[in-house]
Amino acid sequence: MKQFFIKDAASYENQVITSSFLVSSKQIKPKKTGDIFLALTLSDRSGQIDGKMWDNVADAVDTFEQDDFLKIRGLVNKYSNRYQLTIHKIRRMEESEVEYSDYLPKTTKDVDELWRTVTAYVAGFQNVHLKSLLEAFMGDPQIAEAYRQAPAAKSLHHAFIGGLLEHVVSLMKLCETVAPLYPQINRDLLLAGAFLHDIGKIYELNYQRSFSYTTKGQLLGHMIIELEMLHDKIALVPGFPAELKVLIEHLIISHHGKYEFGSPKLPMFPEALMLHYLDDLDSKMESMRAHFEREPDAEWTSYNGSLSRTLLNCEKVLAKIAAPEQPSAESPEPEQIVMKAVAGESE
Repeated sequence: MKQFFIKDAASYENQVITSSFLVSSKQIKPKKTGDIFLALTLSDRSGQIDGKMWDNVADAVDTFEQDDFLKIRGLVNKYSNRYQLTIHKIRRMEESEVEYSDYLPKTTKDVDELWRTVTAYVAGFQNVHLKSLLEAFMGDPQIAEAYRQAPAAKSLHHAFIGGLLEHVVSLMKLCETVAPLYPQINRDLLLAGAFLHDIGKIYELNYQRSFSYTTKGQLLGHMIIELEMLHDKIALVPGFPAELKVLIEHLIISHHGKYEFGSPKLPMFPEALMLHYLDDLDSKMESMRAHFEREPDAEWTSYNGSLSRTLLNCEKVLAKIAAPEQPSAESPEPEQIVMKAVAGESE
């Protein structure tokens, strides 16, 4: 049973620990001396930590690969406001030693409750074609089970088991809140787009052992996969309007919003534009939340690659304002200063 989890690193600062990790990435880099060192990203269900091995690298470098599980002995320390592990020893673990639930991060939300929320939204649809379409997806046992398990991304946002469902529920709540402010928005169409916009992730990503791309995901991407899934399910809904099919296809292929972000088309009607911006908002807010969680002591975080910036944790700034520093014992209180001034004037 794994004893040390990455989220508890602060409690082990400057201590040597022995624990097991999943290797999420492996890089071999040169030192200034010309020798090599190992730069690893190590994972467990609570998060990720950088691992550096400086010594005896030649003996270890060929004994494991990315996605292997390692037993590691090393020193927990902090560098640039982030905890890391200076590795002393490495041993590749056998499959029989691995308890997979220890290594893949998982949503903290109740998955059954999240699924009931989606079900309630779909039950409230007025458009019978869209309602029948989404019920066809949700009634497919394979799709439903995968939808409840899949991450929403490999690493950028909601990168944990159940992340896709958590993201979609959050997005649906945003849609339900914002849509009434704009009378031209068709609620059912917007919510259908929210449900379908990332459904291809269930086949784009591997999430049984670690988070990576399937061959199909690498070659096609989730949007193309989603169009295939959409066409299969529309074929099961009698009389589904061809014009409505095109609108849903556009919601799927335009939801990234810009050509440089992988959208074949820009959003060209109100529901598509709103879906893009609300999807982008939810993913970026989750990216920030996760980054603050990884660096709990930092007021300014390290660089966030997906957002292309460092981040300010306003919670820490506001806490300072709410609890200003107390004056030192040697410093006179303001009332004492006033009294001394008055006494000086009367002498």
